[in-house]
Amino acid sequence: MATLATVFERLEPYITQRMQMSRTPGLALAMFDTERCEHVAVWGFAELERQTPLTPNHLFPIGSITKSFVALAIVQAAEQKLLKLHDPVTDYLDWFQVQSRFDPITIHHLLTHSAGLIGIVDQTPDMQSAVWALRHTEAAWAPGSHFYYSDAGYQTLALILESVYKQPLAAIFQTNIFDPLQMNNSEPALTHAIRPRIAQGYRYLYDDRPEHASQPLVPAAWIETNAGDSCIASTVEDMANYGRMLLNRGQGPNGRLMSPESYEQLVGQQMKFDWYGGGAYGYGLMNIEHDGLPHLWHGGGMTGHLADLLLDPQHGLGIVVLRSQPSFGDTAFKAMSLWRAGQLDRSLDTIDLSMPDPTRIENAQNYAGVYRSQTSTLTFTAEDERLILHHSGQQIPLEGHGNDRFYIHHPDFELYLLHFGRMTAADGTNPVVEAFHGSTWYTNEKYDGAVEFDYPSEWDAYPGHYRAHIPWETNFRVVLRKGQLWLVRSSGSEEPLTALGDSHFRIDDETSPERLQFDQIVNGQAFQAKLSSGDYYRFFTP
Repeated sequence: MATLATVFERLEPYITQRMQMSRTPGLALAMFDTERCEHVAVWGFAELERQTPLTPNHLFPIGSITKSFVALAIVQAAEQKLLKLHDPVTDYLDWFQVQSRFDPITIHHLLTHSAGLIGIVDQTPDMQSAVWALRHTEAAWAPGSHFYYSDAGYQTLALILESVYKQPLAAIFQTNIFDPLQMNNSEPALTHAIRPRIAQGYRYLYDDRPEHASQPLVPAAWIETNAGDSCIASTVEDMANYGRMLLNRGQGPNGRLMSPESYEQLVGQQMKFDWYGGGAYGYGLMNIEHDGLPHLWHGGGMTGHLADLLLDPQHGLGIVVLRSQPSFGDTAFKAMSLWRAGQLDRSLDTIDLSMPDPTRIENAQNYAGVYRSQTSTLTFTAEDERLILHHSGQQIPLEGHGNDRFYIHHPDFELYLLHFGRMTAADGTNPVVEAFHGSTWYTNEKYDGAVEFDYPSEWDAYPGHYRAHIPWETNFRVVLRKGQLWLVRSSGSEEPLTALGDSHFRIDDETSPERLQFDQIVNGQAFQAKLSSGDYYRFFTP
């Protein structure tokens, strides 16, 4: 069996190199089992400007991992007969309202992200006002029939907890979870008072385009919040205490925090989802597969921080990683793979710790060729597993960014990812025949489809760049391409807009509860775009 020291000798240089590649300012990691926290390590700085070293005592906001704490508090309340999981939400919040033609939304639906709610209401910083604002949204489908991740749902659950306990959420967390688990350094709400103890969050300078390690780092916006989707700050050692309780099926150092039946509800496969390669959601925890084995996992993201809690219940191993953005997302998984291999007396050499090369493109030749739009031409060649764009006398290697999507590191292309499109050929193959960059559509010689597209003339008012004073999603763009409107997020993801009538659109497919409405049409331009989460306004930048 490889010792933990040997495992960490392999892991440490990997993390160091990955932090250098992504320019991650600081990272803290804890490795624990069912009995103790076995190893804690930190890298980098809590504050870059003053070169303040990161320590294990620095707090990190854990983002959406907070949802598992809310879920735990809910099942505790159910055990105390303060609520019933399958009761309608309105039994506990009589003012809760969502436009719906379906059966009532229950607590269980909120816990499993199956209520049909939008993702989040961002137009208000207050949890109560955000949940109140759900009355202006519509449930997308019958509760329990689909999975759609909803921060708003967990904010609603937090208000239910406050209603039945007649205490603030922070007090509930402290009494019911932090104190029993000896999470003595954790904070149940993000307030200005704790900010000096928190490792500074960072982000890349540009918030209106896909992130890239070449961009300068700047301090991220600070957010005060008591909302149940993301309000906890913790240390890696405290989070190891929490994870160890989960590995022990609800048993804490001083007794059980929940019954075996409640634990099974928390970790059960309640709702299937397609995220992250597929899995199932329980109550505040995800069931996923890693290394061919079942794991419990939840990640968390704030405006300047990222977090992962990864558990292998079968072997009793856990990893927690807290870090400043920007960052890479595989640390917890690599650490788990190494540690498990060491525990099972398997060769550590079987774990791939090579540095990823984003410019290495599998089947690069499939994309090579000349693509033309009405105004410009793109020429790509495949060279040594790289896809090269020949542009303005330069040879620019493309960087993979998901299926058929690429980042081009050049000022002319940095606002959008480049998407390639395919067609189904008579021989059953799917050759690449087109490319999209923002509103520009390119085709190669293999494209034999339509070249002209009809669309309502009023749609010409909608494309543009829209911005709001909202910390989570500061801006987005709308483009018109091939007769179709698309919502383009700053991350580079694109979602089709489906017309619902009267300048209203559904975002993405028929299961999505998200909506977009255009308003304030002046001189052929919409000045306002009302996203489900808040109101955005046309901005002067492209």
